Amino acid sequence: MAAPPAAPRIVVENAAIATVDADGTEYASGHLVVAGNRIESVGAGKAPEGLENVVRRIDATGHLLTPGLVNTHHHFYQWLTRGLATDHNLFDWLVALYPTWARIDEPMVRAAARGSLAMMARGGVTTAMDHHYVYPVGSGDLSGAIIGAAAETGVRFTLARGSMDRSEKDGGLPPDFAVETTEGALAATEETVRRHHDASFDAMTQIAVAPCSPFSISTGLLREGAALARRLGVRMHTHGSETVEEERFCHELFGMGPTEYFESTGFLGEDVWMAHCVHMNDSDIAAFARTGTGVAHCPSSNARLGAGIARVPDMLKAGVPVGLGVDGTASNETGELHTELRNALLVNRLGAHRESALTVRQALRLGTHGGARVLGRADAVGSLEPGKLADFVLWRIDGLGHSTIADPVAALVLGPPAPVTASFVDGRQIVENGRLLTVDEDTLAREARTEARRLARLTAQG
Repeated sequence: MAAPPAAPRIVVENAAIATVDADGTEYASGHLVVAGNRIESVGAGKAPEGLENVVRRIDATGHLLTPGLVNTHHHFYQWLTRGLATDHNLFDWLVALYPTWARIDEPMVRAAARGSLAMMARGGVTTAMDHHYVYPVGSGDLSGAIIGAAAETGVRFTLARGSMDRSEKDGGLPPDFAVETTEGALAATEETVRRHHDASFDAMTQIAVAPCSPFSISTGLLREGAALARRLGVRMHTHGSETVEEERFCHELFGMGPTEYFESTGFLGEDVWMAHCVHMNDSDIAAFARTGTGVAHCPSSNARLGAGIARVPDMLKAGVPVGLGVDGTASNETGELHTELRNALLVNRLGAHRESALTVRQALRLGTHGGARVLGRADAVGSLEPGKLADFVLWRIDGLGHSTIADPVAALVLGPPAPVTASFVDGRQIVENGRLLTVDEDTLAREARTEARRLARLTAQG
């Protein structure tokens, strides 16, 4: 019997390469060979001779090749409400925007998701996530719209199916008409997992269970959500320790801080990651390290809302998994993750560790392997190694903004946003010379603008 034909191969050569593997291996000039949707080899110099079925060769002279960026926290729907409440802290910002967000519907969410995903993908994100937690009655299939937008864009995706059941009448922040019942939220979350979650190695869509935050959910929803996630074998996500106001809220309502409260409900563990984690004391960090709970660090959003500086160097030293997040674009209007590499480094150097807080390579690791670990995908993505999925980015670093920075990783992290010449997900190219190949950006911009204006009109009408 004849041997099956070799998988189609793509060969990238002459690139500076940061593999972000466990040893931090780098090559001043190296190659990457992709076979199908897997990385076949990576190393110094030219690719091996005699490769069969090579369908494309890329001369990457003047480029840095890295794993694709991994976004660990976002709220896509907020693409329609950028530039509002620009001088508020978190609680005041939420109170100002909840009445608008509670009027979203399926066309709005689809347009917002397409815009959010496109902005990230054209900037080097290959694995995205969305924490969507606003499900107004009669608003349509919001989860399906988001998942469909991710498939259309071509990125690998995790939907953290969020929920809120603690409204103003119960002492929470969301208005009464913006929340679900506990039972309804749990049932809808389970249905989303059963319909859409793919547990395979090369999955393009996965689902997590994600009650929103201590001030918008009941203890029952948090505890039962954790039990549901573990019964279904999926990960869990929420917001935690974002502000001093949240710390005060937890002490007043539960008699303990956020980390202790989460642990009491079963919401710490290797299958859990939390957004922000700004106000963490030594015992909180120790609890995250002991349980393997991950952190989505969102430096730009934390600064935009005046939340504070997360203790990322201390978390990393303790062994806490840490990745980077854009957060919603109503608190990080750029909507891009590659800017978070630079901001993570700079913001953390304003903290206690100053210039020793983070290196440029630690910043790149946060945005790639760290994020993959937080999402539970580090076996498949987040570094350039044989056998892993072919999610990678070519950044041009020989142009005006970068050509005088000799260290290519420093050029990427500290220089201006590097142009993305090519971005591949699952062996398929989705970006070329800074433009998306999968969707039309001008169409997305028009659709998002139309839906943003419709949402503003509905809000004004009351």
